[in-house]
Amino acid sequence: MYQYRQIIQLLRQGESARQIARSQRVCRDTVTQVRRDAAAQGWLDPAKPLPDDTTLASCMVPVDTRVQHRSSVEPFRDSILEWQGQGIQATTMRAALARQHGFTGSVDAIYRFLRQNAPSQIKPTVILDFAVAEMAQVDFGQGPVITDRATGEAFKTWIFVATLAWSRHQYAEFVRNQTVATWLACHRHAFEFWNGVPAKVRIDNPKCAITKACYYEPDVQRSYADLALGYGFLIDPCPVRDPAKKGRVESGVKYVKNNFVPLREFDSLTHANEQLRGWVLGEAGTRSHGTTHQPPLTMFTTTEQAMLKPLPAVAPECPVWAKAKLHPNCHVLLEYCHYSAPFALIGQNLWAESTPQMVRLYRDHELVATHPRLFKRGERSTIDDHLPPDAQAYLMRDPEWCLAESERIGPACGALVARILSNRVLEQLRAAQGLIRLADRYGHSRLEAACSRAVNFGAPHYGTVKQILESGVDLQSDLQTSQPLESPYLGHGRFYRNPSDRLQ
Repeated sequence: MYQYRQIIQLLRQGESARQIARSQRVCRDTVTQVRRDAAAQGWLDPAKPLPDDTTLASCMVPVDTRVQHRSSVEPFRDSILEWQGQGIQATTMRAALARQHGFTGSVDAIYRFLRQNAPSQIKPTVILDFAVAEMAQVDFGQGPVITDRATGEAFKTWIFVATLAWSRHQYAEFVRNQTVATWLACHRHAFEFWNGVPAKVRIDNPKCAITKACYYEPDVQRSYADLALGYGFLIDPCPVRDPAKKGRVESGVKYVKNNFVPLREFDSLTHANEQLRGWVLGEAGTRSHGTTHQPPLTMFTTTEQAMLKPLPAVAPECPVWAKAKLHPNCHVLLEYCHYSAPFALIGQNLWAESTPQMVRLYRDHELVATHPRLFKRGERSTIDDHLPPDAQAYLMRDPEWCLAESERIGPACGALVARILSNRVLEQLRAAQGLIRLADRYGHSRLEAACSRAVNFGAPHYGTVKQILESGVDLQSDLQTSQPLESPYLGHGRFYRNPSDRLQ
């Protein structure tokens, strides 16, 4: 309407169609059409006022008289709009229509139909304002692959970024994983870097912090809850699938990835973090922020740092909590290391509390086991009292114990146990243990007599001694001193004859 008004004004001043077309950058046919319509309405008279835009638009905008062709997609309007609401792609819609209804139209026809009938709607947003020291937003972002020059190891990294919502001052750190222990350590490092704690920490819903994401009542990981209590901040998880609620740290992660990481070389994880800290306090901290138009480090040091909560006098221990099932081998598996617990709890889920020095196992709130912390994969910490009685007996009654106990029973018993344990082919520790246990049922004297009889008859076996005791043969005193049925082994064959005897 503004252009039409300009053309009518120039026509009133008596300029030609050629001059108007050149100055307004329109064709002369357009000027001629405007002259015809304006003359019919009497608007070319300089004495009369020009009409308002509404009247001008109703008279000057030409009506589209072209034939409107019906879209080939129109018969399937309801299905197309329903599918579009479900997020289905146009190519998939076209294939479904062809398969179900014999549709022969193109994918472009579906695109044109959607542009006219289901235009994309931009969801409105609201700028979130935060008070000084009210909140920090934290998140992980994927980092570069670093090759350690000392060891040659190449490993993936993640970037932990914590941004103060008011000043935009941030803490960043390269880490190798997103475990609970790493998550807690990064928070501790950020608070120490700022020398204070914000009132709230807004997070996404990572597994290391939130065990069950929920819009209304999310479940917080037990270790992270202990950290929040120790430092005195509130955990503020974002709604599910709504990361825009922590847009400041999202932008902070992108800023680190796009402005710090490219064109840099890192010799190790320590070297990368040293460079990153210098960059945060230098280039990133002293830049003019695009929103506040002030350096984040200046806003932090002059205002926000003094408003943060002070650090606790003693840093909270903040152990890592995890649930672990007690396996039939009487051990739980925790970070690839094995820790024992009482066998009566086999099959139950225990709470494992891990600190850098100790591992404690709990059944609900009852402490059931304490172990030193192990770090090498496959290591095992076992307390013998946690094992079943038979396993404890087997482990405690080793060969040295068997020899000492058998000699206490008697010399024959000691000699027989020594011969049992001296077998060079078969491990017979259980036989020696079983032989000594016979004394509990039959007494030391009878066992000693039975062992003496077994040795004399050249049958130093557990089964022989047990059979003698069960049959009561050891009680027959006249047989105790009888000669053995066969001579003891003399180092040669049974039917060996001395050559000197043959020459006599």
